This record gives sequence, structure tokens and C-alpha cells, in this order.
Amino acid sequence: MFSINSMIELSRTQDEEVGDGTTSVIVLAGEMLHVAEAFIEKNYHPTVICRAYNKALEDALAVLDKIAMDIDVKDRTAMLGLVKSCIGTKFTSQFGDLIADLAIDATAIVGVDLGQGLREVDIKKYIKVEKVPGGQLEDSRVLKGVMFNKDVIAPGKMRRKIVNPRIILLDCPLEYKKGENQTNAELVKEEDWGVLLKMEEEYIENICAQIIKFKPDLVITEKGLSDLACHYLSKAGISAIRRLRKTDNNRIAKACGAVIVNRPDELQESDVGTGAGLFEVKKIGDEFFAFIVDCKDPKACTVLLRGASKDLLNEVERNLQDAMSVARNIIKNPKLVPGGGATELTVSATLKQKSSSVEGIEKWPYEAAAIAFEAIPRTLAQNCGVNVIRTMTALQGKHANGENAWTGIDGNTGEITDMKERKIWDVYNVKSQTFKTAIEASCMLLRIDDIVSGIKKKQAPGAGPSKPQIETEADADNEQMIPE
Repeated sequence: MFSINSMIELSRTQDEEVGDGTTSVIVLAGEMLHVAEAFIEKNYHPTVICRAYNKALEDALAVLDKIAMDIDVKDRTAMLGLVKSCIGTKFTSQFGDLIADLAIDATAIVGVDLGQGLREVDIKKYIKVEKVPGGQLEDSRVLKGVMFNKDVIAPGKMRRKIVNPRIILLDCPLEYKKGENQTNAELVKEEDWGVLLKMEEEYIENICAQIIKFKPDLVITEKGLSDLACHYLSKAGISAIRRLRKTDNNRIAKACGAVIVNRPDELQESDVGTGAGLFEVKKIGDEFFAFIVDCKDPKACTVLLRGASKDLLNEVERNLQDAMSVARNIIKNPKLVPGGGATELTVSATLKQKSSSVEGIEKWPYEAAAIAFEAIPRTLAQNCGVNVIRTMTALQGKHANGENAWTGIDGNTGEITDMKERKIWDVYNVKSQTFKTAIEASCMLLRIDDIVSGIKKKQAPGAGPSKPQIETEADADNEQMIPE
């Protein structure tokens, strides 16, 4: 049970880190554990096996560095080919370059230089995918800015289209604060009631005055906004939007250069966002959407997906996520390695040669790890339905003399070809993460005593069949459920 859970975690880690290669991790880790079983039976200590595996991992990563090919992130056609090769098997491949284009545009917008040649691309936080049923899939596009599902508060009185808007973002309520639980106010004279109401009105008028003096065209708050505040703002010709999601507010701030302010009395000129070229509310289908677009240098964006049905849109969104992960990985580390099992075969061949120079008892597990890497091309060959043994032997022959590190299997036809010609690539980040995750995880599982000792419990000779264990209710609580 434990190892199944660990395996599921592996896949999840891989997905979080690089968004691809989830199956490869499982296949590789499984194979690493499978070849280790023979050594455990021969009473090799798990630590010895792990040491050999870690050595193999270091050497494998060195091989990756050697065969990796640099790529220019600015080269649009190369990037397009790459992203397409990674989503070629998915549903959206029938729409040509559409999804790849959207992914590259979106990730290029949110990429931030951290200096020292490092780039950070936060897909989750700053790229929002808005799925709007209706229209053609071809109408999908990346906005140079953000959109969200809201309308201005008073559509008749407030402008729905503003060119070069000054935008103020708040996360405080623009309404009079109601008393907590039971508030008792004792009114002695009749006029006191009027005084009380006047205080409320003045409070709101005061807040609005502080906002209005910055002459914004658009005020957006995450909290409520009372009718009175709405009146003051619309009188000053300001459009307002209330109860916006925090995540959307962050994206708007990144897009137009505004700062989200907590208290109106602390507003400064520098907090006003002036980067947006256009604020517009449009009706798509039955709903109103606010667009803040044509931003100067947006660091957040929205991908607007259109399509016939919700299911179609969901599928397109999943494919887009994968494509964006690929684009992000390339932007972060612009290197490529061959796909189609060629990388693993090269690693395997190099490690086999090196195993002769490994000293001591670690030599055998090291060699076994080298052989384990062949699981990936072998699985590919099985998936193509070709003769696995023949194909694998031919591939090993080609890689053993190191004539071409780019020879692998074409996943569609099962032919042995040069991956450079077929343009079948993998991203360096994904491969190195796959190797690291798989080997580190198999080491962890090997080191845990329960699992190792549980591989084979030998029965004493002459003992009868062992008594089956009956599960009690108490045991049911201890078993961990596999998360969905």
C-alpha cells in the first residue's frame, strides 16, 4: 500500500514541477525497484544499492548535459515545433498551431527575468484561462491584459468603455461597517437618528473624496461598495466594480501596474495603474465581461478560449496547460534532448561502459541501473506493436558504439530513426527531473525496512500453509486511502 501511495505522489510531484513526464517517472521508478529485487535476495544491503543508484544518477545527468542541444527562445518557429511535438498526441493537435501559439504567447508575457540568467514563469498565478462557450475555437486568443466576469455597478450611469484608464485597486469595503453582533445605540432625542445617519453618510463621502482626488477612471474593490459610494463615484464620472476575486485583482495589478491598496487614506499617486490601454465591458453570450487590455508591459494575461461546448473547452484547457508547461520549461532552461527513448538508450549505453570502472560490490547494482533505463524505449516499442526484442537489440547495437545519440523509436510507426530529422524532442528540464525523481524515490523505497523485508518472506521448511489474516474493523482505519 505504502509504495503505491509513493508512486502516486511521484507522478504528482512531476506534474507540479514540470507538468510532463508523469508516466515515464512511474515506469522508470518501477523498473529500478524491479532490478533491485535480485540484489535484495542475494542479501545486498539496500545502502549499497542506493549508493550505486546515486552514482548512476550523477553519471546519467552528466550524459544529459553532454547530448543536450541549446535552443534560442526568441526563435519562434523552433519554439512552435517544440511545443507542437509535445502536444502532438493530444486532442487539439487537429487544430494545427493554434494551441501552441496561445501557449507561447501567454508564457512569453508572464516571464520575468530574475537576473543571473534565471527566468521565472508563474503559469498558475498570472495566466488565467477563461472558457467562454460559443463561437469558434479559432476565435481563442491571448489578451494583452486581463478579463473577468463582472460588469460595472451602475451600467446606466457609469462608462463601459474608457481609453487609457487610470485604475485604482482596493481590497477594503466602501460601505459603512455594520456593528459586530448586537450593537445597542441609545437615541435620546428625535434628531439623534438623523445625526447617526449623517455620520454614516459623511464617513462614506470622506472615503470617496480620498479616492476621487486621484482622478481615477476605474475603481475596483474586492469587497462591497454601497449605493451611496456608488452615487459619489458615478457623479465624479468614475466606473466601479465590486466583489472581485483576490486572484483576479492580483492579475490586474500585474497587468496595468497598479498597487492594491488596503485603506483609501493611504492612497498615493504611484498606486494608480496607468499601464492599460483600454477598459471595456463586452457582452459575450448572456454574460458581461470586463476587459482591461492593450497594456504596455503586462506581467499577467488571460487566455480567452472559445468553443462549441463546455466539454470541448475543458479538454482544450487541459491541452493548453500541458503546452504552457512545455513552453515554461524551455524558457527556464532552453535545452533539448532527443525523444523517442533515444536519451535513455544513450544513458544506458554510457553507464554500461562506465560500470567496468566502478570498483567493489557496487558494480553490479550500477550495471543493473544502466539496464533499467531501457524500460522507457522498451515500453515505447511495446506501444507501437513492433517486435520488442528485435527493435531493442537493434537500438542497443546502434548506441553501444556511440555512433549517434539521437537514434530512437518513432512512436507512431515504430521505426528506428534519427530523432533530429523527425523533430521528436524532449525538454531537458523534464528529462532530468524524471531521472532524479525516479531514482531518488526508488532509493527511498529501498531504504525503508518494511518494504525490503516484505519482498519475500521465506517460509520455514515443513511448515504448513500459513494462517490467512482476517482483517478487523480496526485495521480499516489504518489503511491510507489513495487520493483521487
